[in-house]
Amino acid sequence: MLPIMDNRLFSFLISEREQLIADWTVKIIVSEDDPYREKITNSAEKMYEIILSVFSDTKEELEEHLQSLAFMVGEEQVHANINIGDFVFNVNSGRSIIYKHLHKMNVEWPEIQEAINRINYCFDTFLYYAVSYYNEQKNKIIEEKNQFIDSTHKDRLTLLGQMTSSFIHEFRNPLTSIQGFIQLLKSEHEDMKYLDIISSELGQLNFRISQFLLLSKKELIGKEKSLFSLNKMIDEVLNFLYPSILDTNVRIIMEVADEMELYGYADEIRQVLINIIFNAIDVLSQYRTDPKIEIKGCFVNDTHIKIEISNNGPVIPDQLLKTIFEPFVTTKTLGTGLGLFVCREIIEKHKGILACSSEPDKTSFIMLLPLLRLENE
Repeated sequence: MLPIMDNRLFSFLISEREQLIADWTVKIIVSEDDPYREKITNSAEKMYEIILSVFSDTKEELEEHLQSLAFMVGEEQVHANINIGDFVFNVNSGRSIIYKHLHKMNVEWPEIQEAINRINYCFDTFLYYAVSYYNEQKNKIIEEKNQFIDSTHKDRLTLLGQMTSSFIHEFRNPLTSIQGFIQLLKSEHEDMKYLDIISSELGQLNFRISQFLLLSKKELIGKEKSLFSLNKMIDEVLNFLYPSILDTNVRIIMEVADEMELYGYADEIRQVLINIIFNAIDVLSQYRTDPKIEIKGCFVNDTHIKIEISNNGPVIPDQLLKTIFEPFVTTKTLGTGLGLFVCREIIEKHKGILACSSEPDKTSFIMLLPLLRLENE
């Protein structure tokens, strides 16, 4: 048998049931697009039944009922894709309305405090289970979407690799023929203008094609690692890019240690340097009247070589900086978004690290590469 006050409170809540649920339903925030909007009153009634059961059920029984209702409502909220804040507000509105009606009993609050605590337990436990379930299901949906995006991204890369493997020679054969005829023209007409520029532009086009070849993950036949001078390679790259450097009036500042040697794929490291420096030239040509590129090279702890290529172009936004090495990320209208992705692939293939930092008037690409690695290679 219930204590006198519990019995009085129970009887009061029974008598106020219809009005209380009606008041609760009026205060609830619900979207017109919510497919479960018609079930809201039903859910409120079920919650009210559980609250009434605090006077008869054990704590274990209450928790079982609350968990069952919370999971059902949480599932509905996931499918309805509602604002979880609205849901929390709606639940707490019911709590507030119950307290408002309790004032009609004209009893001192301490007299019903124990019952109030049990009602609070119902609302708090229900919210905990419902919101936890909602968040868990939402996280699963996000994870599934991310997996789908990753899978789609990989499919695109696989398709791109297949395309490059199939057509790369068809792209390169005409370029080789054109380069051959340019050499013939040079030998027969030494004073003919612009041949060097044409040859240089074709070389850059060939470099872009090579990026796709690298992306296909297929190594060139007969390609082997070798020991090469990084100092000499930097000079060669600057000579290769000289027409672009001259055209944009970029000032090159060199601060490179002597006799820096690496063991690896020279062609690939050369492509990394060309790509990063050419990107800097391209940016500076659009944003600066005093363009400057700094190239620094030094030894680190007798184990690594550090190459830092900086320019005084605009700062890269933080959001873009986080994704700058991902494939298909580009700010250029006609860019492929593969250049920096391929650069990172090459550096990591050489057991190195490629990073980027950016602040106003200074954006730097830093490469850290291990020194001579002849053993077990």
